[in-house]
Amino acid sequence: MFENIDLGESLKRHFGFDTFKGNQEAIIKNVLNGNDTFVLMPTGGGKSLCYQLPALIMPGTAIIISPLIALMKNQVDAMRNFSEEDGVAHFLNSSLTKTAISLVKEDVISGKTKLLYVAPESLTKEENINFLNQITISFYAIDEAHCISEWGHDFRPEYRRIRPIINEIGLAPVIALTATATPKVQHDIQKNLGMLNATIYKSSFNRPNLFYDVRPKTSATKEIIKILKNYEGKSAIIYCLSRKKVEELAETLVVNGIKAIPYHAGMDANARAQNQDKFLMEDADVVVATIAFGMGIDKPDVRLVIHYDIPKSLEGYYQETGRAGRDGGEGRCIAFYSYKDIVKLEKFMQGKPLAEQEIGKQLLLETVAYAESSICRRKLLLHYFGENYTTENCENCDNCVHPKEQFEGQNSVEKLLKIIIEVKEKFKSDHIVNILCGTVNTAIKSYKHNELELFGCGDDEDEKYWNAVIRQSLVAGYLSKDIENYGILKITEAGQQFLIHPESFMITKDHDYDNAEDELTAGGTAAVDPVLFSMLKDLRKKVAHKKELPPFVIFQDPSLEAMATYYPVNIDELQNIPGVGSGKAKRFGKEFIDIIKRHVEENEIDRPMDMVVKTVANKSKNKIAIIQGIDRKIPLDDLANSKGLSMDELLKEVESIVYSGTKVNIDYHIDEVMDEDHRDDIFYYFKEEAESDDINAALEELGEDEYSEEEIRMIRIKFISEVGN
Repeated sequence: MFENIDLGESLKRHFGFDTFKGNQEAIIKNVLNGNDTFVLMPTGGGKSLCYQLPALIMPGTAIIISPLIALMKNQVDAMRNFSEEDGVAHFLNSSLTKTAISLVKEDVISGKTKLLYVAPESLTKEENINFLNQITISFYAIDEAHCISEWGHDFRPEYRRIRPIINEIGLAPVIALTATATPKVQHDIQKNLGMLNATIYKSSFNRPNLFYDVRPKTSATKEIIKILKNYEGKSAIIYCLSRKKVEELAETLVVNGIKAIPYHAGMDANARAQNQDKFLMEDADVVVATIAFGMGIDKPDVRLVIHYDIPKSLEGYYQETGRAGRDGGEGRCIAFYSYKDIVKLEKFMQGKPLAEQEIGKQLLLETVAYAESSICRRKLLLHYFGENYTTENCENCDNCVHPKEQFEGQNSVEKLLKIIIEVKEKFKSDHIVNILCGTVNTAIKSYKHNELELFGCGDDEDEKYWNAVIRQSLVAGYLSKDIENYGILKITEAGQQFLIHPESFMITKDHDYDNAEDELTAGGTAAVDPVLFSMLKDLRKKVAHKKELPPFVIFQDPSLEAMATYYPVNIDELQNIPGVGSGKAKRFGKEFIDIIKRHVEENEIDRPMDMVVKTVANKSKNKIAIIQGIDRKIPLDDLANSKGLSMDELLKEVESIVYSGTKVNIDYHIDEVMDEDHRDDIFYYFKEEAESDDINAALEELGEDEYSEEEIRMIRIKFISEVGN
């Protein structure tokens, strides 16, 4: 029927493109011929054209089943831009009013609408089934088809009801499309949709322009700010697992001068749509989002995809990173990893059905394997999707750019394979590792595996080492994982051959990110620049002398240490140094900034700008209530009681308030509880005699018999507030 159609001409006329990409033309011909079609194509490969073009050519309306309202809106807007007729594409979902639904139905019945996007939930409604029974359906397209499989990264139970509904509405060819599916998920989709005989079009999952990078999760926010400053004006997506983190991170980025917006399912639908449009229209450079964002978002020039939290599955990770560099240009994918996050994700699974927990745990283990492994990231990812990547060094991932040392592992692989055979290929990797390391636990005892001759034969290495051997044997094809049976390890034909004719096998030790974390966080002030610190102390003395103030009023030692570590070179950066605040930065800062700037330039210092991060002003509710109480002149002991604090705790809070640069006036309380002479003596001591603000030094100088610690602390608060702020 469509043999004589010039597809190239149709492509040019409808979409303005001169040529098809990859398998697009073959897929479109298959759909036009009325065949069921399964399309596996990575993000950016041009999946949507595979159903859009045949829908415009064929008589009737194509029903596009899609999981997200935002995705539908995006796709419908895109289709309308290609056509003179707005009615060419519509969506039918819960966001529409009754009037809007009537208009959609009119356009569909009149034959104007070639593509009708429907959410699976809307498809099951009786009124919609009745309506769709009346129209000619060209074909059904099921987008994001991985949502059908419980083994997929975004399982939606309502997706499993699509086939019975199609049978009820009326049969027509089916095209299922996804950007990510392991062989297991692919089979699941075909089986559930009753399309085991479909023609399968599978494109390579390799995205050669994407750089994959996994980093230890230390000071992640600071590192992200540094990265974004280097990508100024370019589009970036940052994924977080919780809505709270999305809000916090977006706020912190904005405070640090980055045009960022949040996006998550808990936001009002209008705010969400507005933020999505801001990102697409480039009114915002960065969107901080939960995984609710990005499915089908067709922004070709996203240069950065950052995972603040490691995703729950490698499929999720692959799909989310796939939103970078869809135009073939640079795409950098950075994930921050800490095993603590994995433990947290496992805890979230508790309480779910056991089968779901088991699937979830296995998907998490694959993510851990990817993050901790030090072999080529591309090779691991493609292996996960059933694709063999043979290039030794992809030159576009952190592990290939900074390769770790390799060593001979032939003997280790032999031990591993022999043990798997010994236990009749019936156990998962954690059990095999316990046998190798000689670890006795309940499972080992109950199977009497502690009595095996090979038990403990690998106890000269730890479990991290043996996990690396297992992962690298899987990638090399000596082992396979039986997914149906929760990841049981099986030996392949190649593994059997290896045992008959062992050969050299180089092993790379895995990354140990959690220890890297400890190393990075140890020795906080080790980076203080002693020369600059000394210069800043001299300057403080000079400024103090000029202003006739004690040096500690200008800036305290910890603040100078921080300046000599992070090199702030403008007022914005300076006021974010601990103990400075905006008032002090403006009042005393200029000379300090000048000296730091000069020192940095003269010594060609590479500033750790990632450290100078402004935090969102976060005065605790307690602090705000205390400031308000002092403004209302409530006696401090009454204020402490009302907050359930001791007087010592209250004074600590007030000290923290004044040291961060906020003025408070507690004269009303001091006048009530202290005599005038005592007050003036302490004030004079801090103004004229004190070398530091140390309370013990003050007690010693003034006399512990005559002055109490509480009195000295109150006058110190008064002094810092009046003189320093």
